[in-house]
Amino acid sequence: MNIDAASLSILWPAFVAGLLVTATHVPLGMQVLERGIVFIDLAVAQIAGVGVILADYLGWEPTGAAVQVAALSAAIAGAVLLTWTERRWPEVQEAVIGVVFVLGSSVAILLLAGNPHGGEHLKELLVGQILWVNPARLPLVALTTVVILALWFGLGARLGRMGFYLLFACAVTMSLQLVGLYLVFITLVVPALATFYQRHRRYPKAYAVGVLGYAAGLLASLWLDFPSGAMIVCAIAAAGLLMAGLGRRRPSS
Repeated sequence: MNIDAASLSILWPAFVAGLLVTATHVPLGMQVLERGIVFIDLAVAQIAGVGVILADYLGWEPTGAAVQVAALSAAIAGAVLLTWTERRWPEVQEAVIGVVFVLGSSVAILLLAGNPHGGEHLKELLVGQILWVNPARLPLVALTTVVILALWFGLGARLGRMGFYLLFACAVTMSLQLVGLYLVFITLVVPALATFYQRHRRYPKAYAVGVLGYAAGLLASLWLDFPSGAMIVCAIAAAGLLMAGLGRRRPSS
């Protein structure tokens, strides 16, 4: 593996993007596990993706503010819907989330059906293009991350059900356009899952899973010339297994 200046110029924005996604998704992922709504991020991210695809379908500038507004508006609408369904039918919320995800995926496919680059757009939505993160976007993403974390740790339970879903929608919309749906899901779930039974110093351990996964995945993708998104998913899963194994305690006799 030869890491030259050109490689570093690609890797460092991708790694910073991974750190920013990890920063918000670790605490939100812990809350998702506590609420028993693991697939909420898939549903909300898919709805945000439909907003992006719809904006592209309408011919809006891909990097323009209108696309961001469309994605965030779609995600917030999905968050409001899921807040209402959780209040109305809490026993079947996970099933409702699954239906919303499949419906969103189907709408995305229909919108891309007439697009000659539809398959490429769909792949980008799922796997992402983390290696091509624009460094100029990172300061605004970092500022948004700080705001989300300040609201989460500052207000906590006072956010309520609606506040949680809206904050979640903002975080997932931002992350989806940085790293793709698969990395959004794995970053949200694996660090929280790997440390679920390790309440002592849980946050540092969960963050370590994410940081190690992104670093190892990016380096391995460069070394092996594998797709970076899929490699990072595997690396985060491996880091999660390692953390869970290190945290195991023998039952007391």
